[in-house]
Amino acid sequence: MAAGRARRLLGSLWIALLLGQPEPAGAAARSSSQSLLTGSVVRTFTPFHFLVEPMDALSVRGASVIMNCSAYCETSPKIEWKKDGTFLNLASDDRRQLLPDGSLLINSVVHSKHNKPDEGYYQCVATVDSLGTIVSRTAKLTVAGLPRFTSQPESSSVYRGSSAILNCEVNVDLAPFVRWEQDRQPVFLDDRVFKLPSGALIISNATDMDGGLYRCIIESGGTPKYSEEAELKILPDPEVSRNLMFLRQPTSLTKVTGQSAVFPCVAVGFPTPYVRWTRNEEELITEGYERFLLLAGGSLEIREVTAGDAGTYSCVADNGNETIEAQAELTVQVPPEFLKRPANIYAHESMDIVFECEVTGKPTPTVKWVKNGDMVIPSDYFKIVKEHNLQVLGLVKSDEGFYQCIAENDVGNAQAGAQLIILDLAPATTGPLPSAPRDVVATLVSTRFIRLTWRTPVSDPQGDNLTYSIFYTKEGISRERVENTSRPGEMQVTIQNLMPETVYVFRVVAQNKHGPGESSVPLKVATQPEVQLPGPAPNIRAYASSPTSVTVTWETPLSGNGEIQNYKLYYMEKGQDNEQDVDVGGLSYTINGLKKYTEYSFRVVAYNKHGPGVSTQDVVVRTLSDVPSAPPQNLTLEVRNSKSIMLQWQPPPLGTHSGQITGYKIRYRKVSRKSDVTESIGGTQLFQLIEGLERGTEYSFRVAALTVNGTGPATDWVSAETFESDLDETRVPEVPSSLHVRPLVTSIVVSWTPPENQNIVVRGYAIGYGIGSPHAQTIKVDYKQRYYTIENLDPSSHYVITLKAFNNVGEGIPLYESAVTRPHSVPDPSPMMPPVGVQASILSHDTIRITWADNSLPKNQKITDARYYTVRWKTNIPANTKYKTANATTLSYLVTGLKPNTLYEFSVMVTKGRRSSTWSMTAHGTTFELVPTSPPKDVTVVSKEGKPRTIIVNWQPPSEANGKITGYIIYYSTDVNAEIHDWVIEPVVGNRLTHQIQELTLDTPYYFKIQARNSKGMGPMSEAVQFRTPKASGSAGKGSRPVDIGPDYKPPLGGSNSPHGSPTSPLDSNMLLVIIVSVGVITIVIVVIVAVFCTRRTTSHQKKKRAACKSVNGSHKYKGNSKDVKPPDLWIHHERLELKPIDKSPDPNPIMTDTPIPRNSQDITPVDNSMDSNIHQRRNSYRGHESEDSMSTLAGRRGMRPKMMMPFDSQPPQPVISAHPIHSLDNPHHHFHSGSLASPTRSYLHHQVNPWPIGTSLSHSDRANSTESVRNTPSTDTMPASSSQTCADHQEAESATGAYLANAQEEDSAQNLPTAHVRPSHPLKSFAVPAVPPAGPTYDPALPSTPLLTQQAPNHPVHSVKTASIGTLGRTRPPMPVVVPSAPDVQETTRMLEDSESVEL
Repeated sequence: MAAGRARRLLGSLWIALLLGQPEPAGAAARSSSQSLLTGSVVRTFTPFHFLVEPMDALSVRGASVIMNCSAYCETSPKIEWKKDGTFLNLASDDRRQLLPDGSLLINSVVHSKHNKPDEGYYQCVATVDSLGTIVSRTAKLTVAGLPRFTSQPESSSVYRGSSAILNCEVNVDLAPFVRWEQDRQPVFLDDRVFKLPSGALIISNATDMDGGLYRCIIESGGTPKYSEEAELKILPDPEVSRNLMFLRQPTSLTKVTGQSAVFPCVAVGFPTPYVRWTRNEEELITEGYERFLLLAGGSLEIREVTAGDAGTYSCVADNGNETIEAQAELTVQVPPEFLKRPANIYAHESMDIVFECEVTGKPTPTVKWVKNGDMVIPSDYFKIVKEHNLQVLGLVKSDEGFYQCIAENDVGNAQAGAQLIILDLAPATTGPLPSAPRDVVATLVSTRFIRLTWRTPVSDPQGDNLTYSIFYTKEGISRERVENTSRPGEMQVTIQNLMPETVYVFRVVAQNKHGPGESSVPLKVATQPEVQLPGPAPNIRAYASSPTSVTVTWETPLSGNGEIQNYKLYYMEKGQDNEQDVDVGGLSYTINGLKKYTEYSFRVVAYNKHGPGVSTQDVVVRTLSDVPSAPPQNLTLEVRNSKSIMLQWQPPPLGTHSGQITGYKIRYRKVSRKSDVTESIGGTQLFQLIEGLERGTEYSFRVAALTVNGTGPATDWVSAETFESDLDETRVPEVPSSLHVRPLVTSIVVSWTPPENQNIVVRGYAIGYGIGSPHAQTIKVDYKQRYYTIENLDPSSHYVITLKAFNNVGEGIPLYESAVTRPHSVPDPSPMMPPVGVQASILSHDTIRITWADNSLPKNQKITDARYYTVRWKTNIPANTKYKTANATTLSYLVTGLKPNTLYEFSVMVTKGRRSSTWSMTAHGTTFELVPTSPPKDVTVVSKEGKPRTIIVNWQPPSEANGKITGYIIYYSTDVNAEIHDWVIEPVVGNRLTHQIQELTLDTPYYFKIQARNSKGMGPMSEAVQFRTPKASGSAGKGSRPVDIGPDYKPPLGGSNSPHGSPTSPLDSNMLLVIIVSVGVITIVIVVIVAVFCTRRTTSHQKKKRAACKSVNGSHKYKGNSKDVKPPDLWIHHERLELKPIDKSPDPNPIMTDTPIPRNSQDITPVDNSMDSNIHQRRNSYRGHESEDSMSTLAGRRGMRPKMMMPFDSQPPQPVISAHPIHSLDNPHHHFHSGSLASPTRSYLHHQVNPWPIGTSLSHSDRANSTESVRNTPSTDTMPASSSQTCADHQEAESATGAYLANAQEEDSAQNLPTAHVRPSHPLKSFAVPAVPPAGPTYDPALPSTPLLTQQAPNHPVHSVKTASIGTLGRTRPPMPVVVPSAPDVQETTRMLEDSESVEL
């Protein structure tokens, strides 16, 4: 396919050369688009653009809004809308609908304090199938908040002919909706009466007609909101000199080009002042200019602001006697504008192209690129060059489409697009084509370029008229780039701009007048590593030179050829991840503008002509401290009695401390005597009791924070008045003496009088109200307040109101009152009822579906009106977590983005129009677990005291466990760069945080990594931790010299090895066999005696318990399946002797046993989160405790990697033949392989050769039959129990380890037997038997063996079974058939030994 594509491309280029046109290669493809049309299947660019794009809009609650959008294309495009980056589902939306021209209509805008579903950023998306997708600019929809006055007009007087200002400050969004009335009649604005953008009214040259009552009105849809009325009196002018003063001064403004700017300036005095304006100290001429207007009182309006209008404006007032001046800055911001728009491009596959895009604006815009509506992420083949241009390297067919350059800054955004067409090449003309070039070789290989040479094709030995194209790509990448020779007959080319230490694949194609020929065989060449780059700059130092600056110095690097061109200094705030850099020419630099008293890290990289060198190590320095930059927060006063007031506050906001807070300074004074100021220095506590105050006196307080550098800014003055006399606060206040309510349409005015008993402290009043119940809302007011207006109520609704006085002891007796709000013009139906039946259904680790029912809907639960539901959720960990909310128009909602293994609570409320229900009852749900997403922390390695070859590894659990940790895996190696499957592994079962590893090599560096595991799988590995074992203090220790053995040596039954794999002599093996048989016979005799003795002393009650246990286990009588076979006498009860020295497991659960320790990471995938989704695999689960003495060795374990499998699963334990019980966790998708034995003293393995034929792996049916047979077979071991509890605890262990042999003998001879595993903690524990491997192959005995391994593999063919031999001389061993006995449980045996000892005593 690649060769065919190359021939088509070269055919086009050949035709272009015949016509004398330049070949379109590299970035010149765009300028050479016309030449590409020759010899190609011509396709024209398709006009596809927006006719109308959405614009920013301001709306009010309940109104309708249209976001305009219209796109043009020959084929009618499909229009969709995004809100805040997410597509809107308009099909099921009752309030939003798509108009025929593509515009978006939003009916009845919803907006409240806690629910703002319509406010946000909207974007129009147009799509034409088989052509592409374009996106519009984003438009912001702002919804004005509830009407609220921040200041209201106040009564005032003004001299006739002078100027007056009536204030009416409202929300910024609602300022356009403000109008004024005089004596309840509208005020008409003209040159003399002017309304400022903030809402204030300016009246200049006042006349008698201007007197009256004024009020401002907010008309934002719905009920108008009126301010208080203020009277303006017009006084006769006494015509006496009055000082010149400003009633209103100009304030600095920031405006966007095209907007209007108004600088208010009102001056009064006598004589009447004249006002003029200057800009940047130059006289501003307003007469004759339409854009600059002088308004009432002297204010200046600038219409259609441009960037040139920015500057300093001064208002100068002069009345002949004196002159006053006020200044303000005008800052002009410019939305993004395109200086150069992207152009349409024709191109062929494998070419490089560049889309150019130049933008301007203020602030400087940022540029991002979008292809067919999706963001272009920079990569090796999509690059942003020259700040804004997009370069695409090695085009492929899928790159075709529409590309858009989107520019954005703080005040706007804009988009411009272009189309890319990948041309299909015309077939070559008839005639002979050249064959493949010969002997393509790389004659020069550097770090960033490669020179290729070749010989002419066999078909054209001269090759004078041949041209060549060289196609190249990174290995494993499908995108090819092309480079052409510069003239005919040239047979070499240099490929530039390559990456160091990267493998590239090259092929060469020759072309003649008929077209391109065959491609050469691909050639792989690896570029050289960067060896001439500068080394790290030595002696890097950083010191703080001020609270906001740090100076960094360094020296010239010692290594690296070539002159240093410059340095790059990188710095980053500690704990952040956004590193910044600056280019430096010298050996020092001072960075300014840093945060005060903040830690920063710095590093330096030197650059020469080859590029960046090696970075220095990070140096960390903290900027100097300074005085705090912000006052303390939330200063509150509490009057304790007639002589003391308690102050409480919070520290300044984080980031404003500028150092360590050392204390607080408290200043207080009497309000009546402002000059009397007393200071009191408090400690670092956040409260202070000020005592010794006067009775019935009002005091003002303010607090400032202190550092070693001084005092920061203080809070505003806060006042409180001490009591006239000390009141009683040992009990709650009595009931208020009266409560009166006055209902309005949407509010109720509540007034009251204090309790009759004035001797009890009242610190405030609590007002509760709600429809039918006073507990829906509660408001607390100050003890001085005697009235309150409850607003935002529903008309024609019955409210119950309660009033309670409270103090520090608690709330007093409530006083109840009810009221019905006045009816609205259109009465509302009954109040909304909250949703019911809220349920949480867990779907995954981060998703929960919430469903509910609405009793206010019909029985079919069909929503026909414009109601919507709000779902809120939170988790209680940490306790201060805030609620998150989302809106839904159906009776269910899918909550995503949750944390794994976390309990969440959910509740729902319904909203219809202006009415909302209360929150429903909560539902709870815990998300599923997920594999750990962070490695274990704080990994440390220490040597064990007195045992230099033993180390202890400690760690902490991962911060993101995402579930209960069920185990850890320790990887260690002497080579940190080795492949991970070459590391030795140590599993740690359970939640233990320490582990011992012994028999390490002395004076050797080891590297350790740890990964955690939960029920979902394994997490990422920690960083490697290095530890060097101590040097040897004496001899090498026993067993350090391997013993040579003869060629005829046969391994003993026990399989005992010396510590380093040297075998014992044949004589020792025979002696050991005799000893084992003798011990077995003696064990039988002792067990019989002990059993008889125990039986006599057993009470009748204990006999019944033991009988019940026997009936459950079937382990004391060899009943059950006819296939059961008794184990050989060699095994009977010998474990009582050999397991006595073993410590008892702290957990009585027989399932929690030691797991076979996998030593080879080839059989355990370190990190593979995809295993959760593989239906052919089950998760490994290490069940049990890793005992304290679980240790392993590293020496000699990495040479051999036998593919042995011990499948782990989370199912109940299955039988495994073991001297120390382990669990075979059954998995039908895994097959048993032959195992290997651990030696009595070391966990090394050796294998026997099986004389039986080996067939295929277990089938599913065979496997199931085997499992069923094992589980249903009674145990062959008979043990006395001290109590029924002991028996019950070990039923499963006994049945699981009882009679595997009987089933194994009945199985097909082609099956592989399970592997035995022996703990190396006791010299007699050598009775485990290796699994039977196939006969015939020769094995390398020099390779050390490993303990049992686990591996997951979804698909296994018939497996070959590897074995490890005992010796090190490379000789094969004759086969030895072995009978596999069953093994008792360690904990059961240990308890029985203790029972027998107690009986003997």
